[in-house]
Amino acid sequence: MPLRRGIREYGHEPECLMRRSLLIVTFLLAAATRGGVAQQHQHGQSPYAGLEGREIKALSPEQIQELRNGDGMGLALAAELNHYPGPRHVLELAHGLDLSARQQEEVRGIEHTMRARVRELGARVIEKERRLDQAFANGLITGTELRELTDEIARLQGDLRYAHLSAHLDVRRTLTEEQIARYDQLRGYRGATAPR
Repeated sequence: MPLRRGIREYGHEPECLMRRSLLIVTFLLAAATRGGVAQQHQHGQSPYAGLEGREIKALSPEQIQELRNGDGMGLALAAELNHYPGPRHVLELAHGLDLSARQQEEVRGIEHTMRARVRELGARVIEKERRLDQAFANGLITGTELRELTDEIARLQGDLRYAHLSAHLDVRRTLTEEQIARYDQLRGYRGATAPR
């Protein structure tokens, strides 16, 4: 009987020890993290340190350049990684895809139209972000102006993404299923299931 009582009393001891150890480790990690964050803030080391000198605070110089150039910026990944090739990469791979002259002409037209549209939209995003930044910098922003600018920026970003994605949609219509499969292979996309 005393042996059974001993097992019952101490039978969960490893579990209790594990819980206690976990709590101690969690506490120590939390304390170390708080200390590190507090030390960073004491010394002015915010993750935003250095960004205050940007032309437009919300956009890096690289992002501004990508918007001006009409670069993809990952906006069309939903298409690109689901068997809807992009115009620029299709043209770069024209030889490997065995594109006909007609296909090349069509894809060039799609790319040209898309690029003009996204450059225009990119310039407008930059302009609106600049206005938003300046309104805060001047201390003159109102709630109404904030709502208008953020709504407009969101709409422009949606239009920008749509322009990129719709170009992928148009390009897919110009290619054969074999060319699309070859494109995925040449771009190094493995293990993806083609649509039925």
